[in-house]
Amino acid sequence: MRGTVRKITLPRRLVADLMHASNNVPFVSLARPLNIRGLLEARAQAAVRPGWAAIFVKAFALVAKEQPVLRTLYVKWPTPAFYELPRSVAMVAIARVEDGQDCVLPQKVTAPDEMSLADVDAMIRHAKEAPIEQVPAFRKILRTTRLPLPLRRLFWAIGLNFGRQRANYFGSFGVTSVAAYGAGQLHALSPGPFVLSYGVEKPDQTIDVVLRWDHRITDAALIAKVLNRLEQVLNTEIAGELRSNRQQTEPKAVRAVAT
Repeated sequence: MRGTVRKITLPRRLVADLMHASNNVPFVSLARPLNIRGLLEARAQAAVRPGWAAIFVKAFALVAKEQPVLRTLYVKWPTPAFYELPRSVAMVAIARVEDGQDCVLPQKVTAPDEMSLADVDAMIRHAKEAPIEQVPAFRKILRTTRLPLPLRRLFWAIGLNFGRQRANYFGSFGVTSVAAYGAGQLHALSPGPFVLSYGVEKPDQTIDVVLRWDHRITDAALIAKVLNRLEQVLNTEIAGELRSNRQQTEPKAVRAVAT
């Protein structure tokens, strides 16, 4: 049949490059519902509710602060090795509409465990709403995506296989979700080493989480422990920050003085 030839847009070219870079990563995944009753109660009472992406970005970074393996990259140059980062760098998948087409672009959040939840949320919301040229992470990756294919492959190879460069360009973990469009488990691909996706909150106060990881770095037993710890962090540290913010915004009671 006669079809229509359409040009590959810049964001779709980026996804094609990302999938090419993900081809040889030996990913394994573990899915588990997390009980988030304490978090839901705290979030319901918050004056300003942060988005779920911000919550999971900070929570995972807090767990990674305790578990160096979650800050570890597999690199090939100059020889295959593990490269441990001093802090986490999150790459958050941002769904946008550009020139009438849906696309996904990565927003970089460095050391989210050292930021307030409100600041993490503000960075993600800025990436969703601001023009592309006003988001440094978008400008950086799209500048490379405009290059001819041989140069793009070279830049991606350098960025993925030198530890210091990989953290700058691809981070130490990714967060993505389609929860805004309904229920479903997303098993996303990326160059790794860790990709976390989450579903919608359920009536039984649980939320489904999928964690995919580069099997060269660690095994399923540790990832199971990580998900257990993630559940604890969501219901303690993250819920506690939401409660403290609510207390700070509430007006202090004034005791009446009898006359």
